[in-house]
Amino acid sequence: MDEAVDERVNVVLCWHLHQPQYRDPLTGQFERPWSYLHGMRDCIDLAVHLETVPEACAVVNFSPVLLDQLDDYCTGLAAHFRSGAPIPDRVLALLGPDGPGEDRQHWPMLARACLRAGQDTQVSRFPAYRALAERMAPMLRDGTVAGAEPSQLTDLAVWYHLAWLGETVRRGDPRVRPLLRRAGDFSVADRRQLLECIADVLSGLVPRYRRLAGNGQVELSISPWGHPVMPLLFDFAAAHQADPGLELPAAPCYPGGADRARWHLARALQVFHRAFGLRPRGCWPAEGAISDATLAMLDGFGFDWTASADGVLRRSAGAIPAAAAHCGWRRGEQRLVCFFRHDELSERVGFEYSHQDGEAAAADLVLELERLAASGGLQGRNAISLVMDGLNAWESFPDGGYRFQRALYRRLATHPRLRLSTFARCLQQGVEVRPLDTLVAGSWIDGRLDTWIGNPERNALWQWLCEAKAVFDQVVVEGSLDEAGQSLAEYQLGVCEGSDWFWALPEANPGESAASFQRLYRRHLGRLYQLLDEAPPAFDPGLMAG
Repeated sequence: MDEAVDERVNVVLCWHLHQPQYRDPLTGQFERPWSYLHGMRDCIDLAVHLETVPEACAVVNFSPVLLDQLDDYCTGLAAHFRSGAPIPDRVLALLGPDGPGEDRQHWPMLARACLRAGQDTQVSRFPAYRALAERMAPMLRDGTVAGAEPSQLTDLAVWYHLAWLGETVRRGDPRVRPLLRRAGDFSVADRRQLLECIADVLSGLVPRYRRLAGNGQVELSISPWGHPVMPLLFDFAAAHQADPGLELPAAPCYPGGADRARWHLARALQVFHRAFGLRPRGCWPAEGAISDATLAMLDGFGFDWTASADGVLRRSAGAIPAAAAHCGWRRGEQRLVCFFRHDELSERVGFEYSHQDGEAAAADLVLELERLAASGGLQGRNAISLVMDGLNAWESFPDGGYRFQRALYRRLATHPRLRLSTFARCLQQGVEVRPLDTLVAGSWIDGRLDTWIGNPERNALWQWLCEAKAVFDQVVVEGSLDEAGQSLAEYQLGVCEGSDWFWALPEANPGESAASFQRLYRRHLGRLYQLLDEAPPAFDPGLMAG
């Protein structure tokens, strides 16, 4: 079909891949395994599904802090295979030759970690895993895990990793299939085989996506390095635009926030170029959070496009024709174009379709896209955007989203009225771009910013961060850090500025996981003070504990 007269409606599927920095800055160990687990499941599955349907395409947005962690895992595993170096993750190290190790005080923690999987979609799906989990649970309750046989932990660890592996890997890697037929009694050689498989998957991710980008199936884009909420770096009062009554931190603003936002973007471009050898045309701002200052900086960095949520568009533009929601928008004289995702359909992928058969869910989504295109009178210059969490969405699918993704790409790749596209391709092909006269700052969560600021706990975190930034600024002005020391401090500050620390609070997310996440944040702050050679404040007596 001649693209000049192609009236099929563009559909852009944008997958956002992000995990915060889980590496403990004081021990060098990864305190949570989520970055490598999502890499060996969701990142690989997404790539394979696209490879399987060459006519399909998507936007894949990597957070640079996730790319850095995946690179660290690859480096650590290569060193382990080469010279026996320790694996920098206690959970992954269970697959190594030493298993759980001699220090049995860590065994309960390791056992609990190997039970952190979906009960229905991972544990119960595999009878051998379920049996091992059922035997371990009472040992955790009565405190006898430290007296277990090492094989009980290593068998549990093997099945934990088998359950987390990408569905495409379980189905396609010959090293995995024999392990899936085993109930237990895994030898050191068996564990090594699985560890090598995981290492190959992780080390192959960046080359795989580079190839997909090269053949036009994937547009790779980027987020600011540490995943900060950029509008709040510029101005806490940005949160008042959508929520005037929100209580803000005592500090009037984040000190030097514009310079820090600039640092995150510059470092993101460096990490992206190192990984993919490209300069991205687009930037998904962390949490889809935008403001006038955010768009101005993204425009200044030369990005062609960014994106947010239709909740932000509705607050900003008010009542607009249906077709207008599915085009690009531009502020003033900026070159940057902003697309706004369809919130409801994007959220269905993340929270609803896992309860349906995968094929039926894909059919339903395509049907909804057809209805949307028809009811709005959409044509070839329109673009329906879905921006979705590309990692956490699949945990609730019984097969990790395998049938859903496979069916979705196949249906859309050959659809007579819908055309899979990317944001950059939409711009190249003349998507409609409208002027956005007013912008109300907000994010992809209800079009607001109160997920990261505005209650006592979140405001306290901002206050601690503001105090740490003031100390950082003073040390830099005094010139007491050499170039290498300042670079390390800037990096550590960037970690502390990430969005995740401000929403994953025990008050909003009860349980040990959120509490331990906040302990990790305090250690990141403590490491910043350590690099500045300053004493940390007393917000946590155990801040610098080992």
